Amino acid sequence: MRKKTVRIGISYSLMIGLWASAFPGIRAGLESYTPEHLALFRLLIGSMALLVFAVLTHMHLPDMKDIPAILSLGFLGFTLYHILLNIGEKTVSAGVASLLVTMTPIFSAMLSRLFFGEHFGSYKWIGSIISLLGVSIISFGAGNYTNSVNGILLILLAAFSESIYFVFQARYIKKYGFIPFVTFTIWGGTIPMLVFLPGLGEEFLNASMNSTLSIVYLGLLPTVVPYFALAYVTSLVGVSEAAISLYLTPAVALAISWVWLGEVPAFIALTGGMVTVAGVCFTYLTVNKVIKILNPYFLSKKQ
Repeated sequence: MRKKTVRIGISYSLMIGLWASAFPGIRAGLESYTPEHLALFRLLIGSMALLVFAVLTHMHLPDMKDIPAILSLGFLGFTLYHILLNIGEKTVSAGVASLLVTMTPIFSAMLSRLFFGEHFGSYKWIGSIISLLGVSIISFGAGNYTNSVNGILLILLAAFSESIYFVFQARYIKKYGFIPFVTFTIWGGTIPMLVFLPGLGEEFLNASMNSTLSIVYLGLLPTVVPYFALAYVTSLVGVSEAAISLYLTPAVALAISWVWLGEVPAFIALTGGMVTVAGVCFTYLTVNKVIKILNPYFLSKKQ
């Protein structure tokens, strides 16, 4: 049980840290690449790395009957998500983009409740509200009030698309395992992106080394590893509980943007980060402890 808890903790850390780093990484990549070429280049790198891994591990291909669903989930979770997010980040800062993507857990919880009857729980809603308050405070500290409305809407649509992927992946993870499933969907998300292949070579030759290395990093780490981690956690704790940890992403993204891009966060943004962390801690730590403390009391009352 303890080893399982440690593995879940490591998975959460990888998922939050790498996804948070993706937002400043995208901003760096957009300095030399169009949103479409950035998404394609990133997914090509991830797909090729996974192809090598699949060959070395003799990974079995999915059943023919599941391919339409896998392609659809790949399109929603990778093709659409990355294109919309990249276009949105042309006019929305990395910090605010990470804030908007934190709507994914809310969308996921609603879809899980609607389609699978998954119970989110009042305590988790309270924790979500606290975390949303924190990310709202972060947005005030971002100091950017001229963001394009279209960019914000596109990123929210990307978050909704991603939440559909999260919610409907469970049955396929159970059937194939989380590593093969993520591999199949990344391949499925890369195939439609090939329509943007013309012009990528020229852009690559003219791009700055910083932008290109940022995309290589995005392709090898944030594109692949967090999805493995999330699929693993989802298989153990369910969609809504796995996704709620993403509220921590904006706080971590602010810190990484500070180091990577030199974007110094304002004091109010740091305050928002602490509130966000408090909301997640409330959900995962306080509630569980309270339940453990009160359980014997209620059991004795029943007896």
